[in-house]
Amino acid sequence: MKRIWCVIALILTLTWIALPASAVELEVAGKSAVLMDVATGTILYESNAHERLAPASVTKVMTMLLIMEAIDSGKIAMTDMVTASEEAAAKGGSQIYLKAGETMSVSDMLKSIAVSSANDCACAMAEHIAGSETAFVDLMNQKAAALGMKDTTFVNCTGLDDGEDAVNHRTSAYDIALMSRELLKNHPLIKNYTTIWMDTVRNGTFGLSNTNKLIRFYSGATGLKTGFTSGAGYCLSASAMRDGMELIAVVMGAETSQKRNAACKSLLDYGFANFAVVSPDFSDCDNQVAVKLGKSDTVAAVPETEMSLLIDKAQKSGVTTEVALEPSVTAPIRQGQQLGTLTVKSGEQVLKEVPLVASQDVGRLSYGEIYLLTLKRAAMAASHS
Repeated sequence: MKRIWCVIALILTLTWIALPASAVELEVAGKSAVLMDVATGTILYESNAHERLAPASVTKVMTMLLIMEAIDSGKIAMTDMVTASEEAAAKGGSQIYLKAGETMSVSDMLKSIAVSSANDCACAMAEHIAGSETAFVDLMNQKAAALGMKDTTFVNCTGLDDGEDAVNHRTSAYDIALMSRELLKNHPLIKNYTTIWMDTVRNGTFGLSNTNKLIRFYSGATGLKTGFTSGAGYCLSASAMRDGMELIAVVMGAETSQKRNAACKSLLDYGFANFAVVSPDFSDCDNQVAVKLGKSDTVAAVPETEMSLLIDKAQKSGVTTEVALEPSVTAPIRQGQQLGTLTVKSGEQVLKEVPLVASQDVGRLSYGEIYLLTLKRAAMAASHS
């Protein structure tokens, strides 16, 4: 293999995390807490992360996730009109007081859920997508299973404590972080709603004020969802982005909203002060591999997986990449075929190794095409002699 060395230009020149999240001691109010990096899914802090607890309206992270999936898949559109049923209009707790038969756009319904935690809108959207809240809850549990949320059982789309089955409505701080990451990472349009501080619906006649006060008072806040019931206490999944790194702080079962907010702020402060996420820039490296007998002379070698790295600000050293590529390959080449390896290092420490693979298929020349190409090259050589 030929070897090509590239030096990555980073705002921070740092190294890989060495400290386990469980070794960090932080004063965090609440029954459980988690701090997760969105890009890599790495847990930076945890306390009773898998304790099954009532999540209150943080449940609506999953509700919003399924709404966004339905929008992004084309099943529904933001401009679709949703009609509130009697069941949706009868929901208690936080609401915008929908009346049975009232219609509202998906966009305004989603805004009301994200900003004001509207239970009536959550139920109306569940019925609109799945036909009934019960069917929608089935989808919620299926999605939870697909995301690896092993601590979770949903029985409603709101997080309300009412109903005989409410005692079974449980999740964990870790699982909340998982579904919050899925929502933020794969459906970034949700931030157009979760970052709203104040707005209106019903043509400006009904005001909305965000229940997540960090949106206004924490620099870089991007969301995500508050929750409170007498049984659950004060819960929050709070997200924020600074210097290209997005974090999720989850706190469950705090005694007051002030303690809940302070706990999430403390977690986010810790994360931003000690860690960073960087993505090595592959663009300056020669990633073209020669192809023999191919319909193209070269093929680009690209990273097989995402190259985001979580790094620790406390340890400083230069971050470099070593690219090792095959000098040439013989057609046919299939997309995804390994052509080399990209190794990211801090000094002599290997931070990450990622296969470099063919970016596209390259077909093999036919015998006739090879013959014509040979004649063409021979003629060119004769003309230059």
